[in-house]
Amino acid sequence: MARSSAPTIDIPRLRAAFDGRVTVPGDAGYDRARTIFYGGFDQRPAAIVRPADAAEVAQVVDLAREGGLELAVRGGAHSSAGHSTTEGGVVLDLSALTALEVDPEGRTAWAQAGLTAGAYTAAVQAQGLVTGFGDTGSVGIGGLTLGGGVGYLVRSQGLTIDSLLAAEVVTADGRVLQVDAEADPDLFWAIRGGGGNFGVATRFRFRLHPLEGIVGGMLLLPATAQVIADFMAAAEAAPEELSAIANVMAAPPMPFIPPEQHGQLVVMAMLAYAGQAEAGQRAVAPFRALAEPLADMVKPMPYAGMFPPEEEFHPTAVGHTMFVDTVDGTVADTIMEHLQASDAAMRAVQLRALGGAMARVPAEATAFAHRHSRIMANLAAFYDGPADRQRRQGWVDGLAAALHQGDDGAYVNFLGDEGPERVRQAYPGPTWDRLVEVKRRYDPDNLFHRNQNIPPG
Repeated sequence: MARSSAPTIDIPRLRAAFDGRVTVPGDAGYDRARTIFYGGFDQRPAAIVRPADAAEVAQVVDLAREGGLELAVRGGAHSSAGHSTTEGGVVLDLSALTALEVDPEGRTAWAQAGLTAGAYTAAVQAQGLVTGFGDTGSVGIGGLTLGGGVGYLVRSQGLTIDSLLAAEVVTADGRVLQVDAEADPDLFWAIRGGGGNFGVATRFRFRLHPLEGIVGGMLLLPATAQVIADFMAAAEAAPEELSAIANVMAAPPMPFIPPEQHGQLVVMAMLAYAGQAEAGQRAVAPFRALAEPLADMVKPMPYAGMFPPEEEFHPTAVGHTMFVDTVDGTVADTIMEHLQASDAAMRAVQLRALGGAMARVPAEATAFAHRHSRIMANLAAFYDGPADRQRRQGWVDGLAAALHQGDDGAYVNFLGDEGPERVRQAYPGPTWDRLVEVKRRYDPDNLFHRNQNIPPG
């Protein structure tokens, strides 16, 4: 389907149809409205529309389809590939869709897609209930869920999609569908990991899990190869109630970090034990024993405490996401050597131990196909300008090659703008073939292509 880069859109009519909830070039708030989380993107949409419900979402979808306009769907605007915006097209901004209906007795919740992970978590926690999302409160639940959802509860509750019971989806032809395991089961399978390729998810029905509190927070350790290897061994051996993330990085100049450690390599770990405080303290003890902590903020807290308020920040960074089977002393040495060889203002290797509840779901049950991958590794470096970007990308690519252990998979939510081959690595083998068939059925003209795209043919 051909799309025009020049808008064929009647702005006054659009403003009237959406009661003024439209921002266009020249409006006072336009530059702020077009800004997304990551820096380095300077697209200028023809219009940014904020619908109030699924029917209005369908209107925007129809408008883009009929006018040949590129359509970008925005939740929390955290797409590292810049898919949350478009040059000359229409941005469908879901930020006004924030309704949440909680059924504490049935332990389910209907949540609109404009909610952030932090807002949802704080609301349901009041009932002593949780749904596991990611590790950043400002991320929108829509994009996070559609890609899988790997976060602080991944070992105890699985991926976010493992708690997804149903969804409301606006398809490319403007229909509003309620999908679940019985109604449109193929589409329901596809949206659990296949991203935004098949429609605009406007509401999700999640399973809620009882959780009164956690033992969690940040544990800062000096980084050595031994500490890194032992940390990951402890993370994999820990009870499933504990999920651990190790960020091996140069220590930022934060007030709780001793000044002499600023710029030195550290393991900034985030730990979350989903359960009683006494058991949680026992589970955390092996991590505290790895080295004398530089800072220890791990304590009993409400789960929402893992999503503190965030400062507005628009980083420019390059990255790479991958899976590895082991982080032993040799792998840890490689990580240390590469981090020491870089002078990027921020460079990091993030290691996440997987397994547990995530691994017990059959790989073919959802469009997330990496159930048996053991460790996720995410590499990142900040850059300053195009020339510096090329240099930092070379560092990331070299480290990724050095860490590769045979698992070619990729987590779609952490992919940047890396080309179709990397998208295929997110959906290996029969998963890709099945997704293509669902795409052909629900979006044959590829209206929804501002994503990690699965073409219909």
